[in-house]
Amino acid sequence: MPFNKRVLSAATALAVAGSLFLAGCDQQQQQGGGMPPMGPVEVGVVTITPQRVDLTSTLSGRVIPVRRAEIRPQVSGLITDVLFTQGALVKPGDPLFQIDPAPYKATADAATAAVARAEAGLEIARLNERRYAELVRTSATSRQSYDDAVATRKQAEAEVASAKASLAAAQVDLGRTLIVSPIAGRIGLASVSQGALVRFDQQEALAIVHQMDPIYVDVNQSSAELLRLKADMARGALSDVEPGSAKVRLILEDGSAYDQEGEMKLAEGVVSTSTGTVTLRSLFPNPKEQLLPGMFVRATVQVGVDDKGLLVPQRGITRSPTGDGVAMVVNAKGEVEARKVTADRAVGDAWLVTEGIAAGDKVIIDGLQRIQPGMPVKPVEGATAAAADAPPAQ
Repeated sequence: MPFNKRVLSAATALAVAGSLFLAGCDQQQQQGGGMPPMGPVEVGVVTITPQRVDLTSTLSGRVIPVRRAEIRPQVSGLITDVLFTQGALVKPGDPLFQIDPAPYKATADAATAAVARAEAGLEIARLNERRYAELVRTSATSRQSYDDAVATRKQAEAEVASAKASLAAAQVDLGRTLIVSPIAGRIGLASVSQGALVRFDQQEALAIVHQMDPIYVDVNQSSAELLRLKADMARGALSDVEPGSAKVRLILEDGSAYDQEGEMKLAEGVVSTSTGTVTLRSLFPNPKEQLLPGMFVRATVQVGVDDKGLLVPQRGITRSPTGDGVAMVVNAKGEVEARKVTADRAVGDAWLVTEGIAAGDKVIIDGLQRIQPGMPVKPVEGATAAAADAPPAQ
């Protein structure tokens, strides 16, 4: 046999033997040597139960003093003294400015003299009236003379009343030369100094006093949001907050949380034509005077109550390619079911769901990457999904 034929026959024999060996291995694997089938995937779920949910809105606003007094003169004159420390706390009645009282004291003294003169005239008129009354009874004088005496006495009484009124006005003006604080609060800068001429009708305030504790915070809510809340309340989806019980929390301009809780006091009954908003006013204690008039804040306001709210952890809701919210739910068959859901708002680390989820549903929150709709799963309440889904440690 030639050499080439002998090589070809040997190669053919090896190929046939290899084929038989592989076929035998496949047959053994099919007879029980393969991997066992996998069971249902274990997933972490949370059972949704109705609960009371306080609905809040975060709104921008400003700090407003409860009382604000612009100090203005009520009489004209020269400022002879500034009697307060600028920036200090003042009480009602504390002296602030002194206007030169000399001209007003002179006017009051003249009015006092005018009262004495009028009272003397009245005494004479009364004596004459009594004399004429005796003369009329004895027919020693005419009735006309007596009537004139009576009229003179009445005129003297009117002059006394007028003089006393002038004296009272002069004393009021004299008292107004000492300007006092009408309210308790913190006074700002003085706009005038000693020697300045002020007028009773001037527009510029001499100083301004703000009451600091307690203090208002005014925030603005859109009329559209207000109408939506009212509609929800009308159909029974939400409950209104009792007056005086709505709590408000503040975030200050530096991002820190204010440590005092406020109460919603009122909602203005008019919508602003320029902004389309309604003003909501809250009252806050301010013992440390952290809140200053005019300060910008962000307020979290309680606007309603959902007595049967359904909260779903945020990681249990994903977004479809069209932007719809989707939750994976374990149905009665123990299979994964995709539900389209509507989330109203975020509440902490959960979504308040209004459509698509019912009380008692088991929403999958862990193991979402290893499931698909229709797949049988093993729900574990509150469990953490397999480590394969967890992000790597940083």
